[in-house]
Amino acid sequence: MSADDAANGWALTLACNRCDAEAMPEIGEVFPDLVDPPTLNVEEPDPDQPDAWVMTAYFADEPDAALVARIMALFPSATDMQVAPLPDADWTTLSQRNLEPVRAGRFLVHTAAHRDAVRPGDIALAIEAGLAFGTGQHATTHGCLLALDRLGRRRGFRNIADLGTGTGVLALGAARRWRKAKTIASDIDPVSVAVTRANLRDNHVGAGRCAGRIELVEAAGMQHLRLWQRAPYDLIIANILAGPLIDISRDVARALAPGGVLVLAGLLQSQALRVRGAYRQHGLVPIGQHRRGEWPCLVLTKIA
Repeated sequence: MSADDAANGWALTLACNRCDAEAMPEIGEVFPDLVDPPTLNVEEPDPDQPDAWVMTAYFADEPDAALVARIMALFPSATDMQVAPLPDADWTTLSQRNLEPVRAGRFLVHTAAHRDAVRPGDIALAIEAGLAFGTGQHATTHGCLLALDRLGRRRGFRNIADLGTGTGVLALGAARRWRKAKTIASDIDPVSVAVTRANLRDNHVGAGRCAGRIELVEAAGMQHLRLWQRAPYDLIIANILAGPLIDISRDVARALAPGGVLVLAGLLQSQALRVRGAYRQHGLVPIGQHRRGEWPCLVLTKIA
């Protein structure tokens, strides 16, 4: 190992299952004793293998055996662990370069390193990789963007809610597609809300309650007064997980206007029947579905 390698930092990578990846705790909760804690990132490399995830931890210096053991303990399913020096490159620039632009109909999700990929007529969304979920790379986000693109060809919306907004990419996409709409975006994670606020600035979309802006709230499901005050919605987007989608089905159905549209994602194909059934009990029926790998996107409407 050269002195230059040591200066560039280190990375620990391991394979794990989806359950462990989604259960990854906040950095501050795990390493409160470290002045310079590592940065942890989880991703799903192949949508066709939804249970195969990869975790990468980045360090300024070579981690000792005790620190490696602490990280391994967070992922009981961990296999194929490797520790190696990073190449001579800026970490952030390197990570952004590896995120290729994602096209979904008219939508193009890109990082700063790929601004030149934007074409005339694109609805371009600048989203940097970071601490929140949703760069357009994952099949669930891609599926929602495709659903929004198809909906945009045949109808307009004036009142939109994005539940579990992550990076805000779907709320931004909806607000850019239906510029006269009022939009509210929520997430249970305060980090996601902060990331979304930054992404609004990067995409020149204002935060606020009037048309063309996006209001941000920290909330689980529909558990925020502002979400109810702004109802009923003619479009609700929820890219979460199958369990929470079922849990909030009654509240979401109440908040959706008759004839309104609901776009659901975050579930596996094996869970689609249960999720559809939960919403059918509350008067919502399917009007469309498409799938990428094992990840379907459901489009439903509320019977008028």
